[in-house]
Amino acid sequence: MNKFWKDVKQYPTAIIGLILIALVVSLAIYAVITIPYNDAIVSWRGDEASTYRNPEKVPPVWTNLFRVDKLPEGFYNVISEEGAKDVEVIDNTTDGLMDITYNYSFEYIEDDFLQDLIIYMTAKYDEKQPFFELVLISPDGRERAVYNGSIEPVNRYRIYQDRALKKKLGVNPMIGLFATPETVRSDNPEVLDGTYILSIRVRGFEQDTIVTTEVVAHGQVHGIAGTDHMRRDISIALLWGTPIALMFGLIAAFGVSIITLTIAATGTWFGGWLDTLIQRITEVNMMLPFLPILIMVGTFYSRSIWLILGTVILLSVFSAAIKTYRATFLQVKQSTYIEAAQVYGASNSRIITRYMMPKIIPMLIPNLVLSIPVYVFLEASLAVLGLGDPTLPTWGKLIENAYSNGALWNGQYYWIVEPAVLLIITGFAFAMVGFALDRIFNPRLRAQ
Repeated sequence: MNKFWKDVKQYPTAIIGLILIALVVSLAIYAVITIPYNDAIVSWRGDEASTYRNPEKVPPVWTNLFRVDKLPEGFYNVISEEGAKDVEVIDNTTDGLMDITYNYSFEYIEDDFLQDLIIYMTAKYDEKQPFFELVLISPDGRERAVYNGSIEPVNRYRIYQDRALKKKLGVNPMIGLFATPETVRSDNPEVLDGTYILSIRVRGFEQDTIVTTEVVAHGQVHGIAGTDHMRRDISIALLWGTPIALMFGLIAAFGVSIITLTIAATGTWFGGWLDTLIQRITEVNMMLPFLPILIMVGTFYSRSIWLILGTVILLSVFSAAIKTYRATFLQVKQSTYIEAAQVYGASNSRIITRYMMPKIIPMLIPNLVLSIPVYVFLEASLAVLGLGDPTLPTWGKLIENAYSNGALWNGQYYWIVEPAVLLIITGFAFAMVGFALDRIFNPRLRAQ
């Protein structure tokens, strides 16, 4: 091992590759620890319960670093009878009548407008529905009635989608409510900066009425990775795509390499009809169209990642590598130490596993490392073609979703660039290490 690390240190690219691999593996471990598998799957489904606080198709927060005019971030606050942060509670409740006002104040100092402002309300009552009024108080003191109506057990009010409010204001409600009076109807409206108060006035007609309100503001940037067309946080797929990609690549690479090596060694040692059968199967398999078969399996049978992984290993076992290994094993088979092993009574399995197969290890290790990114890119390619496992958040699935929803044409480059960069880094890291190992283990390259 000391000699091995000494040889590795002679190649700076190998050191860089090992550092990148360590970072990718650390990211995979971080994803598994911080986001449990079941939580990741539920979040990736994109149901309302897990994505309602996220805006739709917005870039990550860090993109503001490259903008002169900063895009606003979103926020949320849960308000109940106990109040909440930045909320003034005015309780005028009397016998038989609940009358509470929640004044939620928030600073809005931005260069652009929010995507939407949503009010979620839940109410518990016996017979009589409570009533509420929504009023927005601007920093300049203007009070504008936004909406009023009765409260169902579960309610959702989106200011951006309120057609009556849009008709009343004459412009996009978010512009009409948050723009300066002088520019509200101009081509370039400006945000009125300052402290806004969202006054939620609730009147209940039963003493034990309970109303809980949540204010959710959708900004135009979100999180470290942005969101997609289903309001899903892209960081979930970026993080969980890492262990999935590494799992697929490592299992496929190790499985194919070990099984191929064992088959080649066994066929070469026993020779005869077994060796002939293995060679004919290999030749037939080499002529089969690899990708079309995988597409057929995913289209007509199942897109489960485990089925695809098994099919990949099955189709890759009888590959050209068997013929390469066989040529080397034929030389090893004639070695004097093999004859000595036979003389002292070594079994066939011992000769194959202890004396023949170790001779191929210097050739096997670089090829194994170099094949890992090949299988990682294969899994991503199948997902881009729409054949990825629909239940798993993966890098390829992100790219497929981005392409099918016109991310490139709508300027949402982050949606494609982020998973593509992770794929490139992973492939680049294993390639640099693999090429360095090839020079270390290959006698001809080492001599050069």
